[in-house]
Amino acid sequence: MSHEPPTQAVQIQSPDQGEELQRAELYGLLARLWFAPPDAELLAQFRVAVTEAPEPGGHLELPWQNLVAAMRATTPEAAADEYEALFGGVGKPEVFLYGSYYLTGFLNEKPLAALRADLALLGLARDEQRPETEDHIAFVCEVMRWLIAGDDVAVCNLEQQRRFFRSHVQPWFEALCDAVAAHPRALLTRELAELTKAFVEVEAQAFDMIE
Repeated sequence: MSHEPPTQAVQIQSPDQGEELQRAELYGLLARLWFAPPDAELLAQFRVAVTEAPEPGGHLELPWQNLVAAMRATTPEAAADEYEALFGGVGKPEVFLYGSYYLTGFLNEKPLAALRADLALLGLARDEQRPETEDHIAFVCEVMRWLIAGDDVAVCNLEQQRRFFRSHVQPWFEALCDAVAAHPRALLTRELAELTKAFVEVEAQAFDMIE
């Protein structure tokens, strides 16, 4: 089974869809925004769709509102320029999006091998046509989305979510988000980083409660 982050626009769900669907959709949205800058279609959704916070009054409300405001204030061209300035370019990017870098200081190191081994156990593999390795933050978010929303209860269950989160999300997402938030060119991506960081904190607390 191949698996890759989505490239289509993500549907923004109403707050009455259920907690698990909201979690899955938020991971899917994060995957989409970390994988590529928002296009005109996605920005249009944020301008007209229902965009209540996943947790009204909770830890995610302010970072969600800030991301919505930033999405409504930008343009496809500005978002693309910002994404390229931080994560693109020739040679070393300003900010890396790969877990191995934050865990070891180098790309394609042991954390990537460990991730690939765990993905193989889940029956997942990246699309060989794409250059991004599996420790790209978008790929990792999309795996979490699948573990929440997938139909195969043998692997798509709370325990698998907890294990994958503890091994491949919690150890490095915060460091990446801090690097993005500190970058002087980060505007939209700063709000994306703040929402991602807040969501990881909420997820960590929830998984602590089931151990």
